[in-house]
Amino acid sequence: MKDLIEIRWHGRGGQGAKTASLLLADAAFNTGKYIQGFPEYGPERMGAPITAYNRISNTPINIHSNIYEPDYVVVVDDTLLESVDVTAGLKQEGAIIINTTKEKDQIQKLLPQYQGNIYTIDARKVSMETLGKYFPNTPMLAAIVKVSGIMEDSEFLEDMKGSFAHKFAKKPEVIEGNMKALELALKEIKKIK
Repeated sequence: MKDLIEIRWHGRGGQGAKTASLLLADAAFNTGKYIQGFPEYGPERMGAPITAYNRISNTPINIHSNIYEPDYVVVVDDTLLESVDVTAGLKQEGAIIINTTKEKDQIQKLLPQYQGNIYTIDARKVSMETLGKYFPNTPMLAAIVKVSGIMEDSEFLEDMKGSFAHKFAKKPEVIEGNMKALELALKEIKKIK
């Protein structure tokens, strides 16, 4: 991992992009990294576009602003590709990770100016297979960890066991499904460009 990685999340209210960014910050912190994880709020409501951010570093972070030139962009809802400039400022050596079933040609038409790496995952399929409901944030969390190399897969999964045990203390029956969603997503993420 390079010294500082900046990530911008694009999703819709209620899809868990903010929660995923905070879980990523916690996991990175627990592996000895310096972190920031924060949402950008406006008058959002369920279904409205939202943005969240992460900074992860091996050294203390002295920047306290939104992220304008991210290394990675995570798109939790592919309908945002048509209405939000998700690649704004995205570094060419970075990557965009999209929750989609669209084919490579369709995606490239929606991102004509972007020349960097593109990864896709069908977070709906992963979520339905492992959780029985559509919660795209859990697969997208695993996808960004895999693509960015912030931490080893095994280290990430071990940390998430503890996070889920705490987060779902009153609903322990959902822990196993969430862990399976992470494991499957680590295998399902694929590079298309």
